[in-house]
Amino acid sequence: MERIAAPDVALRLMFGYPCAWIGGNMLTGLFAEQWWVRVSEADRDALLALPGAHPFEPMPGRAMGRYVVLPADVAASDPDLDAWLTKSIDFTRTLPPKR
Repeated sequence: MERIAAPDVALRLMFGYPCAWIGGNMLTGLFAEQWWVRVSEADRDALLALPGAHPFEPMPGRAMGRYVVLPADVAASDPDLDAWLTKSIDFTRTLPPKR
C-alpha cells in the first residue's frame, strides 16, 4: 500500500485488511489474497474484460459497485498494478468528500 502514498491518501483497515482512502472514499485495498480497486464505469468495464478480474464481493453475493478485483497477473506486475492504481486514485479524487 506504500506505493500509493500521497498527501491526500489515508491508509487504514477495512474488513480487517489495509485499504486506502481519499476524502473518506475507499479507493483500493487488500482482501484476503485479492487486490481490488475502485474505478470509473468505463474503466470497470475494461478491467472486467481481463481474465481473472471480477466484482469485489467482501461477502458472497454482495458486490460493491465500481470495485473490481485485479487479476493476479496484474497485481503481480508493477507497471500494470501502478496503472490501475493511478486510475483508481484519479477517479476517487473526482468524488465528493464524505463527512
